Amino acid sequence: MSELSATAPVGAAEPTGDASARGLRGSIGVVGIVFLVVAAAAPLTAVGGALPVMLAIGNGAGSPMAYVVATVVLLLFSVGYAAMSRHVVDAGAFYAYVSKGLGTPVGVGAAGLALLTYTAIQAAIYGLAGATAQGLVVQYGGPDLPWWVWSLVLMAAVGLLGYRNIDVGAKVLGIVLTLEIGVITVVAVAVLAQGGADGIDVRSFTPSEFFSGAPGISIMFAVASFIGFEATAIYGEEARNPRRTVPLATYAAVVLIGAFYAVASWAIVLAFGSDGVVAAARADTAGLVFTAAAEYVSPVIAEVMLVLLLTSLFAALLAFHNAISRYLFALGRQGMAPGVLGRTHGRHTSPHVGSLAQTASAFVVVAVFAAAGSDPVLQLFTWMSGMATVSILLLMVLTSVAVLAFFAHSRVDRRIWHTRVAPALGTAGLLGVVGLVLANFTTLISGSTALATVLLAVIVAAFGVGVVVALTRSPGRAPTRSSGG
Repeated sequence: MSELSATAPVGAAEPTGDASARGLRGSIGVVGIVFLVVAAAAPLTAVGGALPVMLAIGNGAGSPMAYVVATVVLLLFSVGYAAMSRHVVDAGAFYAYVSKGLGTPVGVGAAGLALLTYTAIQAAIYGLAGATAQGLVVQYGGPDLPWWVWSLVLMAAVGLLGYRNIDVGAKVLGIVLTLEIGVITVVAVAVLAQGGADGIDVRSFTPSEFFSGAPGISIMFAVASFIGFEATAIYGEEARNPRRTVPLATYAAVVLIGAFYAVASWAIVLAFGSDGVVAAARADTAGLVFTAAAEYVSPVIAEVMLVLLLTSLFAALLAFHNAISRYLFALGRQGMAPGVLGRTHGRHTSPHVGSLAQTASAFVVVAVFAAAGSDPVLQLFTWMSGMATVSILLLMVLTSVAVLAFFAHSRVDRRIWHTRVAPALGTAGLLGVVGLVLANFTTLISGSTALATVLLAVIVAAFGVGVVVALTRSPGRAPTRSSGG
């Protein structure tokens, strides 16, 4: 086997000296990685924010089936992805996989897409989180400060945790995630136990309901809700026994996220009735899920959910921060970015320079939107999350093709289903989703055709810059770990 480790990243020269000092270290297991991945998916944000939009302008009561379809596509993708994780262990994940399968130029282009994806989605969440915090503080009698003040407070907390060892962040996310999943579960169980508005039915999972309205819009929101599941491989270097941990975490994360969303969304449909949920969602898109919580459980649980929405957003911010800093680390270590980014902290063994750089870039994006007087939700969140959705889908298509290419020319794994059939089906499914998203992209960003063109051009430019960088730079030797305090 040609396994690649932290000390021999894809495309890098063989290091010299103390190899162990050059990689990330940690003891995170399957459960910890799954926490990081599901936290990035932000369950309460998806159920409380994205689902009502799917119900209102997508395929209505058929929205739960969109999560099932997305889960099947991503599971097919994950088969090859997990198989390749046994041979490539690198903090760059998608970037490392594409480099190994399709060559370094395309791989660094993929890294450009990855950095754009996670930078954009994190900036989007800073806008939504800032607006959410502002509303909560005012609601409970606090000062009415601008949304960006709260975004900066959250940024400081995320930066502090991201600077430290991944085990610290995983523990924080574990607590937050348990609370938000718990409260959604309570609401879902209460709705099902009380029979919903018109009794229990499974119309949401029938073909007729799924293909009603605009299923393409629901599919793209469903796929967007999975952004961040790549983290299973990103944390491979910091995992116990990554050859076993990463595949298990990948399958567990996709199945758990998909099943949770499907059941939770079905419960919300039943709360208002399959015939009445569309009208209810259109009448009160922002408050739909909280109204269901107040009616079927208690007004107190609705208040708790509002607070947990903010902690859900914080968990997602921390997860994406960790992903970006590790991409920067992988690029710096390989010589495709300034070498200082490839340094690990002397005590925390974290990519601390990449973490600081990521905090700085997030500050710049948020500051630009704040200075322009932009709306944190309608503009910052909507535009950036829309661009991130297209970017991550293209990145996954590249990765899926790279998996096929890698196993075709390496022959290190001869399992037909894992290395050929499932990756090919996953690629076809992803291409179908890309088509749906592009067809509805203007709706996704709630903007004009001109704005959609600009954002899509940024995605193409991010990939192009990565290719140019790869063609003009020589892979560098892995840098030594710093001894920062």
